[in-house]
Amino acid sequence: MLNFLKKTAAKVWAKNHVKQSENYKKNAIEDQQKLLLQLVKTAEKTLFGREHRFEEITSVEDYQNRVPVSDYEGIKHYIEKVKRGQRNILWTDTPEYFAKTSGTTSGAKYIPISREGMPYQIAAAQSALFHYINQKGNADFVNGKMIFLQGSPELEEIFGIKTGRLSGIVAHHIPNYLQKNRLPSLKTNLIEDWETKVDEIVKETEKENMTLISGIPPWLIMYFEKLIERNGKKITELFPNLQLIVTGGVNFEPYREKMNELLGKPVDTVQTFPASEGFFAFQDDYTKEGLLLLTNHGIFYEFIPLELYGKPDAPRLTLKDVELHKDYALILTTNSGLWSYSIGDVVRFISKDPHRILVSGRTKHFTSAFGEHVIAFEVEEAMKATVEKFPAQITEFHLAPQVNPAEGLPYHEWFIEFEKEPGNFEAFKKNLDDEMRKRNTYYDDLISGNVLQPLIITKLKKNAFQEYAKSEGKLGGQNKIPRLANDRKIGDFLEGFRLINLLK
Repeated sequence: MLNFLKKTAAKVWAKNHVKQSENYKKNAIEDQQKLLLQLVKTAEKTLFGREHRFEEITSVEDYQNRVPVSDYEGIKHYIEKVKRGQRNILWTDTPEYFAKTSGTTSGAKYIPISREGMPYQIAAAQSALFHYINQKGNADFVNGKMIFLQGSPELEEIFGIKTGRLSGIVAHHIPNYLQKNRLPSLKTNLIEDWETKVDEIVKETEKENMTLISGIPPWLIMYFEKLIERNGKKITELFPNLQLIVTGGVNFEPYREKMNELLGKPVDTVQTFPASEGFFAFQDDYTKEGLLLLTNHGIFYEFIPLELYGKPDAPRLTLKDVELHKDYALILTTNSGLWSYSIGDVVRFISKDPHRILVSGRTKHFTSAFGEHVIAFEVEEAMKATVEKFPAQITEFHLAPQVNPAEGLPYHEWFIEFEKEPGNFEAFKKNLDDEMRKRNTYYDDLISGNVLQPLIITKLKKNAFQEYAKSEGKLGGQNKIPRLANDRKIGDFLEGFRLINLLK
């Protein structure tokens, strides 16, 4: 009876929530403009607000003239003031949390999350589930066990500000009605070593009635593989009531075939786009491509055409100006005190009614050693199309330029860890190169002009990418390995795991 009531209540909540959300889908452009002015008004008396004369801002144009686009380096001196206990710096009072992320040039980053900002992180995740329940007409998963592969919930304090990984912070805000069904245990969640942690999660969950599993795709795959190794069963045989996989952090498509193989049969998947800086979008229709942009969740968005990103006069577009199927650097102003902050993600719109996006890459993750500026979306789509034509299972891959080969023309080198190789490897390789040429005209010109030779594939031993992540201290959690780079740092490491290199 209790299970029936929980399921029925979830359906009612979902229906009401989706109905209410129709307003922000229709009024996104107007709501965004109002939101920006509200954020500016709230922060008028902060240090940042005084320095940028927020009291004089009455329009989006005023704001853009006053506040330049910046990355973490641009706000780091403000963050340091907050870390020393100073108040009213970027946002009113002090943050409720710092989400600590691993940086590259900046070292560790401390992203502020305000008391106003944290509820939106939780509400967005709930909204994703409510949309799924309403569309599916099924809430059976609420009565089973749910697992969230996440970082440790143990938090440190910096001048009274709780600090930790975002996924660990979120663990403290799981709604009460989900807590009893949630796994893993606190003891297991506190384990720092990721491989040890996954082993314990496998032991805790393998005999449970798992109905919802959530996490970043590479680590879901690691978890599934360990379950299969211990039990000799596909995941849907082990968990026959598994209803839903919720994933985020990276594009799911390149992992879909591998995931389906481990699962044994397809399971409904909802993709999300969360980050320490905010929860930006989720898949509101699990049967269709694209993520619904959350335009009333405390975040004002700007978009810079990717080809102009980094240039002093680059236009900063708002929702009313964007075009479909163009790549934009995503810029955020948030109710946690980030002002025209470049998060480093690249998105493209596939719908404007409502506003739906795809995450197409990272501003710093590209290959352009020869002027081609290949981005993640292009390599992922090329791989997807090739695998559909020449079936194979890809665990992971990475593209790096080879500018000075020992002989012959330069080339793009694809490091691929195959779970199952294609039947015709040469045809697979040629098709992958053809698909890249279709998607990037500059690359096509370089091949046609004999500046580059066609791509080369280097096959890798099993767990090569896990070993790379481990070497960088980035195994587990929300850490992601770039799909491509403009140098050979990752490629040189992967060379040590070479299986066979096909030069032709």
